[in-house]
Amino acid sequence: MKRLFIAIDFPCEIKDSLANMCFGIPGAKWVSKDQFHLTLRFIGDTHEKLFLEILEILKDVNVSKFEITLKGVGYFPPRKKPNVLWVGIEESNELMYLKEEIESLLDELGISREPRKFYPHLTLARLKPETPLSKITEFLSSNNLFKTNAIPVTEFHLYSSQLFPSGAIHTKEASYSLL
Repeated sequence: MKRLFIAIDFPCEIKDSLANMCFGIPGAKWVSKDQFHLTLRFIGDTHEKLFLEILEILKDVNVSKFEITLKGVGYFPPRKKPNVLWVGIEESNELMYLKEEIESLLDELGISREPRKFYPHLTLARLKPETPLSKITEFLSSNNLFKTNAIPVTEFHLYSSQLFPSGAIHTKEASYSLL
């Protein structure tokens, strides 16, 4: 069994910029910069036959290259005690089209669509319940104007993820170029 997800990676300079934001909140478990990514679709545990079918069908994604911009910070869940800090993605029709193409192909394999609405973001940290709200508020106000230049998206990746007490280890299983 492989625990799978589909994601977009970011250039090193973007990851460095994001890593420089990751401090100042007691109880935050910051994501390591080598694991910064934009998850397009979490698939979950997958047996070998389905894994091979996914590897193959993702070659059929028919989407042109495009650009995205990281913009702003926030947290999940909204209007409740924060447990995830994130950087947002500026609205992008092309990104949503890529997401829909992937969903349609996974549908063909009988993989149910994600029931939750897709909120494109990049996770910066997971927060413990005892994390001081004042520190989260400080972080949000200090970084609310964060914005990158346009980032080219030329490919996406299929990853497997293994969970360990120290955190997840992600392995790139395949890469798919956009047109």
